[in-house]
Amino acid sequence: MTLSDAIIVLTALLAVTIGVGGFVRWRQNKPRNVDPAEVVDPQRFGADALGEQATLLQFSTEMCSRCPGVHRMLGSIADERDGVLHLDVDLTHRPDIAKHFHVLQTPTTLLLDRHGVVQTRFGGTPSREAVRLELSRVTTEDAHV
Repeated sequence: MTLSDAIIVLTALLAVTIGVGGFVRWRQNKPRNVDPAEVVDPQRFGADALGEQATLLQFSTEMCSRCPGVHRMLGSIADERDGVLHLDVDLTHRPDIAKHFHVLQTPTTLLLDRHGVVQTRFGGTPSREAVRLELSRVTTEDAHV
């Protein structure tokens, strides 16, 4: 293999790596629908109840650098709307919860309807607009049922 062949192979590998990384980053910030059979019990997380309209359930860890910013954002969104509650669960010492909800990164946010059914899952740092849109969708659908 000549030097120019090696450079071409390395350039192709770099391009593929950047492409895959870009796709993964794009995908993690998009809301994903999940299995509607999962009903969340708030007492498992030390909460008395869920929100009357919806709950933003955030999974964090002590070492997560993005979690405090997401916490502030989700808290402010919950404060803007009546009946919406924000719960933050630290998974640092709760691997059972991380395993149950298949949390592979923090922050991970679940949007629950008023019954505790998981409606949407955000991996990573969601955009404020995406959370608001999904929250509107869930509360509107729930009101029509």
